[in-house]
Amino acid sequence: MAKKKKQDKKLKDVAKIRRQIEQMKERGESEWCEARQSPIHGSGVYARKFIPAETRILEYVGEKINKEESERRAWAQMEHAEETGNAAVYIFTLSKKWDIDGNVPWNLARLVNHSCDPNCQTWIENKRIFYYALRDIEPGEELTFDYGFDIECYEDHPCRCGAENCVGYIVIRDQWPELRKRLKEKAKKAEKEARKKERKAAKEAAKEVGKKAT
Repeated sequence: MAKKKKQDKKLKDVAKIRRQIEQMKERGESEWCEARQSPIHGSGVYARKFIPAETRILEYVGEKINKEESERRAWAQMEHAEETGNAAVYIFTLSKKWDIDGNVPWNLARLVNHSCDPNCQTWIENKRIFYYALRDIEPGEELTFDYGFDIECYEDHPCRCGAENCVGYIVIRDQWPELRKRLKEKAKKAEKEARKKERKAAKEAAKEVGKKAT
């Protein structure tokens, strides 16, 4: 009898998980957009039809996890990305205690690429994450939003969005002035090193000419 109760509970738990997955699949779909190959990176999300400004376009769905598990998975996904070249981390901050791991195939929103001039933004409503249109979006236009990464790891996140105002790296807009400053200093240092190498090469060449002359 106890064994049957245990089996019944297990079946109910499995059925519950299946229902949750089906509900999540439905929530992850959108009449407004679809996945296609992107010139920015891998697959992207594109407007199926005209999307008016301020439209709620789609939801970012996945497994709700605590911060400790989030950090563990983030490192694991980063290591996997370095080995395979695939996109890195699909973990989205939900609150101070919880995150959403969107690394599931039915989460279309995980494919939305970054842009320095995005046409979408995310909002958290009733403990759920949604993408909204910042402006009117034309049919066939790729949906993008600002990933807002911290400047300390900027070299790990080059940007290929192609926007006129692209700063070259995926960095939160508030830190763009500091990024430009660092890039300018880096360019000066590289130029200085290049001139140093040129002078050294010129001296060595002059020595060789002197040796031949004698």
